[in-house]
Parts: sequence; C-alpha cells; structure tokens
Amino acid sequence: MTTVSPQPAIRRGTKLLRQVLTANVTSLRWRHVMALVGFILVTGNVGFFHQLTAVYPISLTNAGFLLSLAVLVSALIVLLYSLFSLMIGNRLAAILLLLTTCMAAYFTDQFGLVIDYTMIDNVMQTDSRETQGLLSGSMLLCFVAFGVLPAAVLLRIPTLQVSRWHEWRRSGFLGLAAFLVAITSLTSFSDHYASFFREHKSVRYYVNPINPVFAISKYAARRLQQPIDTILQPILTDVQPSTAVDARKLVVMVVGETARSDRFSLNGYHRETNPHLNGELGLVSYPDVQSCGTSTAISVPCMFALSGQDHFEVATGRYTENALDVLQRAGIKVLWRDNNSDSKGVALRVAYEDFRDADRNPICDSECRDIGMLDGLQDYIDMQQSGDILIVLHQMGNHGPAYAERYPAEFEYFTPACQSNELSTCSQTEIDNAYDNAIRYTDYFLSEVITLLKDNTAEYDATMMYVSDHGESLGENGVFLHGMPYMIAPVAQRNVPVIVWEENHRLASEPAGIYSHDDVFKSLLTTFGVKKIDAIRGRSFLAERNKVLPSDLVSQGE
Repeated sequence: MTTVSPQPAIRRGTKLLRQVLTANVTSLRWRHVMALVGFILVTGNVGFFHQLTAVYPISLTNAGFLLSLAVLVSALIVLLYSLFSLMIGNRLAAILLLLTTCMAAYFTDQFGLVIDYTMIDNVMQTDSRETQGLLSGSMLLCFVAFGVLPAAVLLRIPTLQVSRWHEWRRSGFLGLAAFLVAITSLTSFSDHYASFFREHKSVRYYVNPINPVFAISKYAARRLQQPIDTILQPILTDVQPSTAVDARKLVVMVVGETARSDRFSLNGYHRETNPHLNGELGLVSYPDVQSCGTSTAISVPCMFALSGQDHFEVATGRYTENALDVLQRAGIKVLWRDNNSDSKGVALRVAYEDFRDADRNPICDSECRDIGMLDGLQDYIDMQQSGDILIVLHQMGNHGPAYAERYPAEFEYFTPACQSNELSTCSQTEIDNAYDNAIRYTDYFLSEVITLLKDNTAEYDATMMYVSDHGESLGENGVFLHGMPYMIAPVAQRNVPVIVWEENHRLASEPAGIYSHDDVFKSLLTTFGVKKIDAIRGRSFLAERNKVLPSDLVSQGE
C-alpha cells in the first residue's frame, strides 16, 4: 500500500504562513490613532456626556470621576480599534469606526435615540420608503463632516511600512495597553463606578461607538445561530372548525402605528383629536395599555403571540404560530391588509394584500393613505358565503418623523404644523400640531371602519378593535421618535391607545385596571366565541360571545 508523506503539504503551509507574516502592510502611527480616538470621543459622544452630566454635574467633587470616565471610554475605543485592526487592518478599522460613530451620533444627538439590539433589528427590517422618510440635509452634512472627510484624511496621511506580523504585534500591544488603562481607571474610582453601573445603567447605552458595535455584533450572532430551515411550531392544535349558534362574526382589527394614548381626546387630551369617535355609541377607549415593545418589529408580532411579552423572542416568534393561525384553523376567514412596511411575519400564512402601491390603493397623493385599505372591502365581505371573518388593517398612522406626510392637506386642523422630517428645525408647537393632525386622520379612518361595520349589522355581529403598536416621544427630555430600550423607554413610547366598538354595546363603559398587548391574543379568541380559555394568559378587551368551538382551547403545552 502506497502512503503519502505529509511533509510537502506542511512545507507549503509553512511557506504560505511565512509569506503572510512577512508581507508589508501600511500602519497608522500611534499619534494618529490617539487623534482618531480623541475625535470620536468629542464628536461622537455628545449624547453620552449630556446624559452623564445630568447625573453627575460638572463640579470639583465630580471632576475626578468624570475625567476617569472619559479616560475609560477612550481606552475602550482604543481596545475596540485594536481588535478590529487584528481582523481587517488598522486603516479600514479606523474608517469603519468613524462611519459607525457619525451615523449613531446623528440619531442620538438629533432624536435622543440609542442604538441597541432592538434598534439594529428595526434598521434591518426598515424598507426603502421608511429610509427615505429619515433622510435629510442635516444627516448628509453630519455624515460628510464627521465621517467621509475624516476618513479621507486618514487615507492620505503618511503611514509606516511594516510586516503584517509587526502590525499584529503593534495592535496587540495597543489593545493590552488600553485594557490596562481601563482597569486602572476602574480601580481608581471603584466606589463611584459601583454606584454608576448599579444606579445608572441606562447611561451606558449612549457610549459611542461601543454600544452600536456591541448591538450589531449581538444581532449578527443571533442571526448566525438561527437555523436556516426552521420548522413552524404549532400552538393550540386541537382547534377545530366552529359551528355558529348565533349571528356570524365580523371583526375588523386596526393595528395602529406610533400613536400614543395621551394624545387621544377620548382619553382626556385637551385638544379635540377624536371629533368623529366622540359620542359614538358602543365605543370604549382603554386609556392605560402597555405595549409589548417600543418598535413595530417587536410589538406587532408580540401582540399576536401566545407567549406574551416576558417570553417573546422575535427570532423564534416568526417560526411559531400566532393568533391568526389559530383562528384560521378554527374556520375563521382571515385577511391582512397592509399600508405599513409589512406584517413583521404575522400574516405569512393568511391572505395578505399590500396597499402601499397606487396600483392597489386608490387613494394616494404624496403617499398612499390608510383610508384606501377600505376600498373593495365590502366586496370581500360579500364574497364570504359562510363562516366568521377577521380583517386586520395595518396603518401607516403616525409614523415619524415626517408627521405631516401622514395625513392629507385637508386634515391640517392644528397650525402651523411641522412640514419637515428634521424635527430640530421645527418648534415644539409645530411638532405637536403635525402629530395631532395625524391622530385626527386616524380618528376619521376609524370612524369610516365603524361605518362599514354598521352597514353589515344585518348579517353580522360586528366589532372593531384598534390597537397601536407603540407610542412616540415628541421631544420630552430631548427624546424623539421611538425604539428606546424598553427598560429605559419613557411612558410616551410604552403607553398605547386601544379602542373597541361593538354593535351590541356589551362592554363596560369604564374599563378598569391596566391592560397590555398581552391581552390581544385572548381578546381575539374571545370575540370569536372560544370558551374555557382561562389557562391562556391575559384579559379580554372584547365581550365574550355565546358561541363554543367544538374543542376547548388550552394553553400551549397542556
């Protein structure tokens, strides 16, 4: 038997390794690296130091700790740079950090946002239209001034010609030195840091580019761990087609966008933002409802999930059945119409229609309007010869920052209204006016949904349920838009409106207690007559129907 000696392969591998290690590369001088870190610290961390000094005001007492914290952040940036340099080279690492920093700093400084895992997930799910709504002259100026121009300078400064091995050693020594400096800073003020990390965890979300890079890495790691072929996980598999013993059910669920509860006059807001819904018989507004998240990507799939907020994961939620799957299996006709980005995975297995296109939506001017989702809906209802119907309408609603784009010109009731997506160019009054006008347009839209349902009460037991996905910050404490980490998100981003209209006026006029998105799942099952569902978490926004499915529903796993 002939054997093959491994020596030639070893020699070739050794030669290749030697060539790699001895190959010349360009290396930034250390003074340039320090200048880079200083530039990032000063221009990219305005939001961080603003939050920090709000907690630790500049004074002789706090001076030492504040200086130590600046040194610590600088050391962490150097450490991050050295790690990137080992992987992709020092010049490319520097440019990557510059561009990441300037973009994250823009959203932090302009809107008070932080770039965490949830925000990265939102970015990855944002479509081109939503991206266009965020583009502005100030963003371009920031990107050029603090990203492109410094990167161009880096490409032109003189560099050292060293071997790759020597460059790796330099990066390693730089990282080790940064690590030692960080440890020294921590131990020098250990008592201060113990209090800082325990009592003010939220401030660390603003450290740039450390937190954005960590968030991106976390997002990438989770996506890499996610199996490519994930099997759909069924829930409540014993549901069988229902047999109605009373009128057929017609339910329209409106999923709102970026509407906050305290801007509805139904809930006590001093402005008349609900002129059409006020006084509507059979209508109940729930003023104290907590959202599942502060972004569409989390809240929409979560509100339809059986798991509830505490156990919901976006990655697994997409491959787990939701309330629409359960109801469809029970024989209910389900239709999802979307005038937003998409259903975030909720409507993957039910009938879906996209109304962001003028070819389908008949009411489009500067953008396609929510009211267009009602076009042809009566024809769809008339086509259903038997069974109950659930129609979900996903609004564009109050999606910011261009609130004035969310309603037609004739709905500009409060003036002057901010006409720009650069909120910093508008006064607080102008921002409030534009946002409240968009709420009035939602009020009109919901009243038209109720009118449609009233036209069908001869054949159906009709219900409307409106649930917003999350709220919105409008400049309170310098924070705008939404998407903050839930643990530090203001109430304005977490408190959402829920409005229910029922033909037979079965609901109590004064809903008591705090509700949440966790109650949506049970509400949908309740309104279609599912009985003995006490094991399913949550309460119902809707009155229980006198109809029983042939099989009792129990919670997953029973």
